[in-house]
Amino acid sequence: MNNQLIYNVEDRPKLPRLLVLALQQVLAVMAATIAVPAIIGLPTQMPAAILGAGVGTIVYLLFTKFKSPVVISSSFAFLAPLSVALAFGYCGIIVGAILAGLVYVVLAIIIHFAGTKWVSKLMPPVIIGPTVALIGLSLAGSAMGDIVKASGAAVNASYNLVALLCGLITFVTVILCSCQKRFKSMKLIPFIIGIGAGYAVAAIFSAIGYGADVDYLKIINWQPLVSNFVDANGKFTGVTAFLNYPDFALIEAIKEMVNGSVGPEILTASKGAGQLLTGAGFGEIVLAFVPVALVVFAEHIADHKNLGSIINRDLVEGEPGLKRTLLGDGVGSIAGTVLGICPNTTYGESVGCVAITKNASVATILTAALMCIVLSFISPIMALLQTIPNCVMGGICLTLYGFIAVSGLKMFKEVDLNDNKNLFTVSAILIAGIGGLAIKIPYHVLAEDVMGLAVSEDGASVVSVLVSPAGTVDKVITITSIATALILGICTYAILNALEKKQGREDDGAPESLVAGAVAPDANFEVGKSVVKEEESAAEEAPAEEPAEAPVEE
Repeated sequence: MNNQLIYNVEDRPKLPRLLVLALQQVLAVMAATIAVPAIIGLPTQMPAAILGAGVGTIVYLLFTKFKSPVVISSSFAFLAPLSVALAFGYCGIIVGAILAGLVYVVLAIIIHFAGTKWVSKLMPPVIIGPTVALIGLSLAGSAMGDIVKASGAAVNASYNLVALLCGLITFVTVILCSCQKRFKSMKLIPFIIGIGAGYAVAAIFSAIGYGADVDYLKIINWQPLVSNFVDANGKFTGVTAFLNYPDFALIEAIKEMVNGSVGPEILTASKGAGQLLTGAGFGEIVLAFVPVALVVFAEHIADHKNLGSIINRDLVEGEPGLKRTLLGDGVGSIAGTVLGICPNTTYGESVGCVAITKNASVATILTAALMCIVLSFISPIMALLQTIPNCVMGGICLTLYGFIAVSGLKMFKEVDLNDNKNLFTVSAILIAGIGGLAIKIPYHVLAEDVMGLAVSEDGASVVSVLVSPAGTVDKVITITSIATALILGICTYAILNALEKKQGREDDGAPESLVAGAVAPDANFEVGKSVVKEEESAAEEAPAEEPAEAPVEE
């Protein structure tokens, strides 16, 4: 059974189609991949992030024996740890990625000897389902923020109706291509067609906006493409306009050690706090990366269970198995950071692309990885990809993130929500995650007052003011809301499971539903009678002289 896949895991499309399908995977993960270096303050490292995604994905495929069709790329879970590592330059980033990868390696070794049953008991469908749904729902705000944003407009950039139109055109094009049954090729590349349609409409409005100097219509920012060919002085950039190598984190780290200091880019990104890695700095990086890596382990399982349900294969307990997927993700993340810039993880966007296009071909994923590596050296294409407006990518993410959420909700079919244990577990995960509950662990307290300068009230002099008093927490490790919700769900389920085993199942006729029990704990509901419908029918048909015994509910 191939779960209605157009291309199964072992299938290999013909070369022209393979290249197009691989490009679609690249475009699906592109926005999030280049967003991570931009968010941490290293926008010039976007090509390196794309290169790292390609290298990391190839390593992942090797470890998983080419049986798990997913791209791994820059992980948003490590944004907070990366901010800590930035203070210690590229060496700090590499050390953090190695530590995170080693966590996965250690977990893989434990699973090798202990098996995966403990993982299934720790995170059953009642926990995995809402967690997967939460991953998609938590990204909804990002997608909807992008879909109304005009990348080229300086004014009204936060909300632009024309940008929304372009985003919705992208969205509608994707769903029409995916749902129509006449043209098979369109069903395979809905994202490429959708991005093309949205970009074309945005280009028309932008041309009018730049020509008439109407800021509201400037949907696309073509400056990255212009800067690729012309420098700040108006001169042609030369060979680098066509070919340029990414700034590998390893090369930049070697430069730091040779020069004895971090570069100006790190100083800017770290707001002047950049310094070479020290023993104390290593301790900070350990505290920042290891806890997050332990929690991302659960997200790793959720992603692979989701992908397994799409391709109708058990990737966790079957082939390639959780041990191999963890090794692939961990070692791939290390390789992707050393040759790129960011720790990697399996991408929900890639899983969503597999699900929507029904293309699970690992050959497509491998080609996409090779394409990322090649494209990272081709300057015009890198610049062109950076000009895709936020609103168009928002339209794409409206489908991708929504599918991730629905995939998690589909897992609820295995969960009995009439059982209060399950109901409380799901509620805890969804409400904590959507509500944005995060765990912030302080690890550094100011030993003395921090003073600053300010202009006096009369404006005649500069006075010293207290900025942060001694004892103030100024550094924290942040565990994301998804990770926190997952931890809360695991703890809730474990507590209720232990309570259930201790006291045994006691059924005194009270309804199982939390809501029904709260409203009328002693009521006799029709819904409860339906459970023993067959037994009651048998009792009515029994001979009068031998009355049937009442069924015993367990």
